[in-house]
Amino acid sequence: MTGGEDFDVIVVGAGVAGSLVARQLGDRGWRVLVLEAGLGGAPEADAERFRSAPAKVPGAAIADNPLVPSPDVLDFGGRAGGGYRADGYFVQNGRLPYASGYLRVNGGTGTAWTGLAPRMHPEDFRTSDFGYGRDWPIGYEELEPYYRAAEHELGVAGDPVEQRDLVGLPLADSYAFAHRPLPASHLDRLMAERLDGRKVTDPSYPHRVELRVVGTPQARNSEATEEHGAVCEGSASCIPICPTGAKYTPLRTQRRWGPGVTLLTRAVAGRLLADPAGRITGVEYQRYDDPARSSSATGHVARGTTVVLAAHAIENARLLLSSGLANSSDQVGRNLMDHPVLLTWGLMRERTGPYRGPGSTSGLEGFRFGPARTARAPFRVEIGNWGWTWAVGPPGHEVAALLRRGNPAATGTREQGRGLFGAELRQAVGDRVGRQFALQFEMEQSADPANRVTLDPHQRDLLGNPRPVLTYDLSDHVKRGIVAAKAVSDEIFALLGAEDHSRYESGPSQPGWFEYGGRSYAYRGAGHGAGTHIMGERPADSVVDSWQRAWDHPNLYVVGCGSMPSLGTSNPTLTMAAITLRSAERIHRDLSAERITIRSPAPGNAPGHATPEETDAP
Repeated sequence: MTGGEDFDVIVVGAGVAGSLVARQLGDRGWRVLVLEAGLGGAPEADAERFRSAPAKVPGAAIADNPLVPSPDVLDFGGRAGGGYRADGYFVQNGRLPYASGYLRVNGGTGTAWTGLAPRMHPEDFRTSDFGYGRDWPIGYEELEPYYRAAEHELGVAGDPVEQRDLVGLPLADSYAFAHRPLPASHLDRLMAERLDGRKVTDPSYPHRVELRVVGTPQARNSEATEEHGAVCEGSASCIPICPTGAKYTPLRTQRRWGPGVTLLTRAVAGRLLADPAGRITGVEYQRYDDPARSSSATGHVARGTTVVLAAHAIENARLLLSSGLANSSDQVGRNLMDHPVLLTWGLMRERTGPYRGPGSTSGLEGFRFGPARTARAPFRVEIGNWGWTWAVGPPGHEVAALLRRGNPAATGTREQGRGLFGAELRQAVGDRVGRQFALQFEMEQSADPANRVTLDPHQRDLLGNPRPVLTYDLSDHVKRGIVAAKAVSDEIFALLGAEDHSRYESGPSQPGWFEYGGRSYAYRGAGHGAGTHIMGERPADSVVDSWQRAWDHPNLYVVGCGSMPSLGTSNPTLTMAAITLRSAERIHRDLSAERITIRSPAPGNAPGHATPEETDAP
């Protein structure tokens, strides 16, 4: 192993969390090294690659890197009669598949995320009040100022009145998001006309829930600003390619890094080094030049006063397990969570205007909180603007079906199995695709130590690093939430007068298929991995404290969604950003205190000059 210069802070991972913590500490004068496994610069997003991809998954536009493989939702599929097959980077051995992927590129999954940025609800921090899960060691009130800071940093657009009055967030009357809310889509307005004020029954906790279409805060610009960039123009390709750059990605934060931050790409962290006292002394990593050649990797060690792991919940756990560190509680890798998603899809009687604007601009919030969560997992309902793309596939699938079998809506005009062509085909596609809509029910999944990341020394990648082994399943609490969601969907479809085309059948396209209560269901992964280095109040049952500092190692921080004891029902990126900004303040104080201790003059010596960091220390 070769060594190099020492840094104040070493950050592993240049995604949302890593980019934010590097900026915060660099701006305070600390020398920061960021180790990123992906290639340099912005990930090369190929529009033609995305256009020709049969499945528009987050990695569809980004070239493969065999030395740093990204787990992909296309790596697994269902089997007829039940069960699933899994290939790719993950080694899966659970009863059900962990159905989400992530990107190991500069910027991480934040280069291709949905951009939705709602806050967690205050209830979500104390799920034990409802008889399940784990509580946070901090509450909403303590995190609230960091939510505001994160919303400014990410450039969140939203309506504070809606969030206060219809979601129940305790926002100050004077609070304003960084941007005014994005316009509602045609589908949003149509849904609101049909659903607002109507009530449906939650079957798991029988009571009537009033429906209200509410705009979703999101990290994309509703107006052009010098700080955040160009305006969102409503392109339906913003996962992963935002043509204007209106959606936040970590590269926006990286462009604001000061000279004290150094980004080292093609640097794959493999192990942490620690001294006998438990202090982390360095990070072993491998550099590679050509992604096509595994023999090109060389070993190095980076040394720093503080180390921050910010490489995704699963990668952080993999690195800690490889190092044999931070695991006196036996919780590293445990409590793996996601948001299992039930999709329902159908056809409205009139045109819905799909494929205009971001993937979702609004949702139904009434099932996220309240006493019903004692009986079933709470869920948030996203209204999907992109037709049946996630559920069935892009519009090309509909074209292919019509070419094969004709228009199923036509009666008596065409022989069964005879396809459509020319003007008839164009008219049928316009009618079918133009009336599509989908609902996405995102379930809260609580912490369960049996859902976990482990390592198998015989399962390694091309650089010789162990691949994550995942054991995953859904609890009855989550499955009851899925059952309730489908019942709610049925009532909503009836109120809309819509045809329900939802199908849950075992087979290649439904790896998350299962049976419950005598009925079939299937879930998708939301890409919201969490819980593998969970925070808590005691080192006996958690990995990090409320600052995301490892209990076992005073100069090691493990940041990101992996620290979250619960996910609630909101997309977790904003909360991850908020807890990361909070941790950055603590890291700064730790470094400042250590510098003062080191530089304190001996008795009889003149005091030295105090740096800005020293004068900021408590």
